Amino acid sequence: MATVVQLKPKTRKTPNTQNGKVAPPRRITNKARRSREHLTPDEVEKLMGAASRLGRHGHRDGTLILIAYRHALRVSELVALRWDQVDLKQGMLHVNRLKNGTPSTHPLRGPEIRALRRLEREGERNPYVFTTERGGPLTSSTVRKMLARAGEEAGVGFPVHPHMLRHAAGYKLANDGHDTRAIQHYLGHKNIQHTVRYTELAPDRFKGFWKD
Repeated sequence: MATVVQLKPKTRKTPNTQNGKVAPPRRITNKARRSREHLTPDEVEKLMGAASRLGRHGHRDGTLILIAYRHALRVSELVALRWDQVDLKQGMLHVNRLKNGTPSTHPLRGPEIRALRRLEREGERNPYVFTTERGGPLTSSTVRKMLARAGEEAGVGFPVHPHMLRHAAGYKLANDGHDTRAIQHYLGHKNIQHTVRYTELAPDRFKGFWKD
């Protein structure tokens, strides 16, 4: 009588699947990509300089970075900015906040007024401040790509995205010692806890701890 030999089935590694599909690679966290989520004032200056040198719209892009930084604008607020929000004679900017933020009126300083006046002179009549060659408003995606290129050109050392300019404004105001409640209103935060993150990291909190 012949002996029946049972062969063990070959084992093979199963792919990492989700719902029957191969799972996408894990997204690299922001913390792994960069050491911080804000820019320093020097880095913002370098970013503006790099953006002004790149492409045919250098002045527009440099002005965009200046306005986004000085007024802590989200990218969605930036691309929606209209000339009827800008009062160059009185030196005021009417900021409409999104994400249920609090609107406010900010003063415009000399560098911003000069940059916006030139942008107004060079551009065609258009309701939006920052526009494409076809006259439509810039998209958030276009702004993100422009800032990424400018960050590489400026040698910042980590990937740059638009919201870093808003954080940069918050940290700059906190480092300069401005009142937390005033910073809250300037940034348009409904909840002051969203503002406290900037004052918590301000180095002046620890000034005078050591006397040597």
